[in-house]
Amino acid sequence: MRIAYHAQSLIDAHLVRDALEQGGIPAFVSGEYLTGAIGELPVMGLVSVMVPDSAAEAAEGIVRAVDAGLAEARAAAADGDFDAGILPA
Repeated sequence: MRIAYHAQSLIDAHLVRDALEQGGIPAFVSGEYLTGAIGELPVMGLVSVMVPDSAAEAAEGIVRAVDAGLAEARAAAADGDFDAGILPA
């Protein structure tokens, strides 16, 4: 297994995992249950999305597209535009 995405949040990780699975790539959210320990562990770097080594290259494009959509949605929310989409069409 290989890390395909380092998530900022559990929601981001699940969005990426779902997009990968819709693309036919098996994916696993790693560190999902560590978020319950927040307060005792550093908050960043706990959650990632993993894919099989053989699917890592195919996953890159999907991960890049979802990550760009998430970044765009965060920027829009920071500007007060809460109608911005998260996932690319």
